[in-house]
Amino acid sequence: MTVNDRVLRAYTHGDGDRVVMWHHGTPNIGHPPAPLFAAAARLGLRFVGYDRPGYGGSTARPGRDVASAAGDAAAVADALGIGSFAVLGQSGGGPHALACAALLPGRVTAAVSVAGLAPFTADGLDWFAGMGPGGVASLRAAAAGRAAKEAYAAAPTVTDVDFTAADWAALEGVWGWFGSVVEPAKANGPAPLVDDDLAYVGAWGFDPAAITAPVLLVHGADDRMVPAAHSTWLAGRIPGAELRLVPGAGHISVMTEQAEPATEWIAAVTRTPAGA
Repeated sequence: MTVNDRVLRAYTHGDGDRVVMWHHGTPNIGHPPAPLFAAAARLGLRFVGYDRPGYGGSTARPGRDVASAAGDAAAVADALGIGSFAVLGQSGGGPHALACAALLPGRVTAAVSVAGLAPFTADGLDWFAGMGPGGVASLRAAAAGRAAKEAYAAAPTVTDVDFTAADWAALEGVWGWFGSVVEPAKANGPAPLVDDDLAYVGAWGFDPAAITAPVLLVHGADDRMVPAAHSTWLAGRIPGAELRLVPGAGHISVMTEQAEPATEWIAAVTRTPAGA
């Protein structure tokens, strides 16, 4: 679909009367999570997703902030004839899902962030504490500006992925699905990842405290990609937010334990048909 002379590639799966819009991590394309399709069918939910600008089939938008996801999500929903929808974001998709909840009040019915980041300027949060060396190096490069981040992306100084043993085990199971969305995301080179990381450490363009829809924050207590303190901070900022910290879980393994329960939570708190 074309939005203001830009292309957004969208995906849809299922025929439930309530829509969940998936917001993908970094670097991924936006195909909704196949491991949740059976649960969605059981719960009467339809999944929709889209490639964030620069990824997959979506036109790049250098300089985009996290808040821009709200406009893109609304455009995707409009093109598909969807009125209201819930949002579900994982990792870097978490902030983008929260942007939709904050900036599309009355339209976003519920929001879930799994292993998501807090704002870089979060008061009282040591943003890098507990993060592994790969994430620290990559995001500190982003904080130094576009030139530094582009140089880092071209020749990273740290190549280890900050996964736990539980994360690697999860990737051997159904959540090995992530491989099917990570590899295509790399086809356009590092530019969309650079844009993502710059957005995470820049001004988000919205205040999470403005969210009025129900919010669920899920995080693995052992996450080294995005420390659990990020969701704890968000839980203290977003009125009425529910926080689920999962002992022993990491960045990916938390999906094994909590992605389906989070989908069930969406079904329980949303009641408005997608075309309303």
